[in-house]
Amino acid sequence: MTEPLRLSKRMSELGLCSRREADEWIARGWVRVDGQVVSELGSKVLPHQKVTVERQAAAQQAKRVTVLLHKPMGYVSGQAEDGYRPAVVLVTPENRWDEDKAPLQFHGSQLKSLVPAGRLDIDSTGLLVLTQDGRIAKQLIGEDTSIEKEYLVRVQYQRGPRLPDAELKRLNHGLSLDGKKLLPAKVSWQNEDQLRFVLREGKKRQIRRMCELVGLKVLGLKRVRIGRVKLGNLPPGKWRYLGSEEGF
Repeated sequence: MTEPLRLSKRMSELGLCSRREADEWIARGWVRVDGQVVSELGSKVLPHQKVTVERQAAAQQAKRVTVLLHKPMGYVSGQAEDGYRPAVVLVTPENRWDEDKAPLQFHGSQLKSLVPAGRLDIDSTGLLVLTQDGRIAKQLIGEDTSIEKEYLVRVQYQRGPRLPDAELKRLNHGLSLDGKKLLPAKVSWQNEDQLRFVLREGKKRQIRRMCELVGLKVLGLKRVRIGRVKLGNLPPGKWRYLGSEEGF
């Protein structure tokens, strides 16, 4: 017999929303199971049961924004720490990119629950996604995400004149961190002192630690793409909205 699941978990699995959003919608009476309103948190459903949401939930979700920021060095991705400011403080009307084509007006309510979907180290730059939409957060940082992230990494080899080809192969597949084998990566030379990394996972300081294992020192790290969304010409410290026609 199939085991019942928490309704919020099932809604997340179906891609309707995040678990936190699901609990909020359930509490408001916006969720139906087989046509019946379910408003008790912790309720369970069977996988074959039909889950639907009221129009108010879809309308609320449509108002949620996703922001693409070119994070400069010196800002942390999430909560303020060690005296450093979080990247979200850069999301102001003054810092909006002049070339942003999105027809949205900036409003202070867009900063509420605007959280990073993934991280960039304090000393890394490039594309950082901040979103109010739990579906996008799950897509980018969920356990089973397959979204590629691309980085340009300026390096210096510490053990000789040039990184041996065998070590480049290990960067592509053959390294472990924290006792676990890393997923295959795509690592290639962009020019004589810069590597291009394409990863499908994001362990803490992963690229820097991978480089250390093969004798490379990272001098600069910039994320230039997440899935199909590119950093493009977005200047450092500026942001724009994710367009309605764009997807990761």
